[in-house]
Amino acid sequence: MAYKVVHYINQFYAGIGGEEFATTEPAKIAGVKGPGMALNAALKAAGAEIVATVYCGDSYFAENNEDAITRVLALIKEENPDLVICGPAFNAGRYGVACGQVAAEVKEKLGVPTLTGMYIENPGADMYKSKTIIMETKNSAAGMRDAVAKMAPVAIKMLKGEELGSAKQEGYIPTGIRKNLFENERGAKRAVDMLIKKLAGEEFETEFPMPEFDRVAPNPAVKDLAHATIALCTSGGIVPKGNPDHIESSSASHYGKYSIAGVNDLDAEHWQTAHGGYDPSYANADADRVLPVDVMREFEKEGKIGKLYDFFYTTVGNGTAVKNAKKFAAEYAQELKANGVDAVIMTST
Repeated sequence: MAYKVVHYINQFYAGIGGEEFATTEPAKIAGVKGPGMALNAALKAAGAEIVATVYCGDSYFAENNEDAITRVLALIKEENPDLVICGPAFNAGRYGVACGQVAAEVKEKLGVPTLTGMYIENPGADMYKSKTIIMETKNSAAGMRDAVAKMAPVAIKMLKGEELGSAKQEGYIPTGIRKNLFENERGAKRAVDMLIKKLAGEEFETEFPMPEFDRVAPNPAVKDLAHATIALCTSGGIVPKGNPDHIESSSASHYGKYSIAGVNDLDAEHWQTAHGGYDPSYANADADRVLPVDVMREFEKEGKIGKLYDFFYTTVGNGTAVKNAKKFAAEYAQELKANGVDAVIMTST
């Protein structure tokens, strides 16, 4: 039996172009494109084939969501597929959200099994993990081979109507659905065995993992803004022209510290963004749109704040691991405190 598969990707993987083409409207081409080539090769052994590739620009999907999802679903429905594969999106936020929504709505509205893949920290993973199978991937396209190796076997099982194993067995992100099963030993004994291992410093695995939430307690309000020193920090990638410290446009490994002493406006001649996750045109034309130095100077003159700190800290949030982001902040927060900064305004994109 020949199984028909439709593949959903964004404008970049469809070969249309990068961020400057992110407003590309939904469209379809026959056969495979981009990562679909490796997926198709892996699926053919099971008698499956990617018959069509549907694509849409990340910005168009996000900014025209109702129209985009309606058109994408219509294009997919025309092929009457047995399975729809989306992505993988790795840690690309907008792409991950689009892949998750397409997969979830195809499953719900068209009744077709769906599969996608993304990094665990992709916002699409948390939004859609209970609505479709999301294979856990590495955080960048460098992990494409590994992603295909994980996705293809699960796709084949889904096409054949076979029941999937647990998230740990198959490599997908836990869906939150729990199933009853029978164990040879009763729960009390298993719990005591785990406790003994824990007390002995041995490895053990809980049978009921709990979600981990990052809770940040708010600091007390600044009592006297008129005499406070305020610093600006950003994950929007604002840097001096030329990006002298070579902060990566995605998955940043470091941050920059730059002086704004005597600077009243971040003009296009001296400032730009290094960020690769949004259209840089507006930020490059006026970096104050992301890092509002101009407004803070006005507040300073009007006496609304005491002083704007002479330096700002910047990195790129696009695909940057939470672990790295925490490390950056922990480092420069100590410096800010040591230099008498009373509060920080953190801007994003």
